[in-house]
Amino acid sequence: MTQPTTLPRALPAGAPAAGRMRFYLTTHKRHWLRLTDVPLFLKSEHFDRAVKWDEARGPYAVDCGGFMELKNEGTWTRPPRKYVDDLRRIWEHVGPYDWAAQQDWMCEEAIINGGWFSGQHFVGTHLSVAEHQRRTVQNFLELRSLAPDLRIAPVLQGRSIPEYERCAELFDKAGVDLRKEPVVGLGSVCRLQSTREGAAIVTAMAAHGFKLHGFGFKILGLERVGHLLASADSAAWSSHARRRPPLPGHTHKNCANCIDYALRWRTRVIDAIPTHHQTLLTDRSAA
Repeated sequence: MTQPTTLPRALPAGAPAAGRMRFYLTTHKRHWLRLTDVPLFLKSEHFDRAVKWDEARGPYAVDCGGFMELKNEGTWTRPPRKYVDDLRRIWEHVGPYDWAAQQDWMCEEAIINGGWFSGQHFVGTHLSVAEHQRRTVQNFLELRSLAPDLRIAPVLQGRSIPEYERCAELFDKAGVDLRKEPVVGLGSVCRLQSTREGAAIVTAMAAHGFKLHGFGFKILGLERVGHLLASADSAAWSSHARRRPPLPGHTHKNCANCIDYALRWRTRVIDAIPTHHQTLLTDRSAA
């Protein structure tokens, strides 16, 4: 495989057609790329120590790993140039990905203020939402300058509709037309996605005509706003499996790292989406 040269700003190869929503199964097991052709979502750092590379059978997208980076460090320790180099290595060895998320700055209270939340310790950036938004836009501009040929997706950040609107304006003032981007990530909505507030944010941003990706969406969020998203990802299958006995015939303690369980869970999620939303959670064969 070769590195990308110049890619059009069109819908990425293998992406779903207009009106369809692609559901990525999030996993930290990069070898699953050779085991299934359903869309997968993997963090870039899971490839950092790769010696044996697995070529992707189906579509996949790359997460920047920003949540853990900011949670543990309170800042980005991976320079943009290093991130671009990592993305090129992934493309070269694994195959073309649908897109990769930019190195955004999440705006959740825990990320900004730090402290203990749900048993996890957050260092805290101790910056304002406005500063997180400014740094998010600045990072996207730098990544696009370093690698205009790579499929890097911008990410909107905020905590309320006015803040997300302000972030969209910052991208616009910087010369980035989000309506023309193949994918626009919607950050910091994971914990709000099943609430009225989260649904209102998704609805407001979708009204701009952005092709939104919902990070970390679960079934309740998909039931509410899945029809407004171009794509979404979820790792909820793992925590779901951790609370239950393993599948019949499986000898491990639980199925929190099990592809069989993950694929069955994905099928249940797809089947649970209301059909009146006309939402199609596509796999490779439907693309």
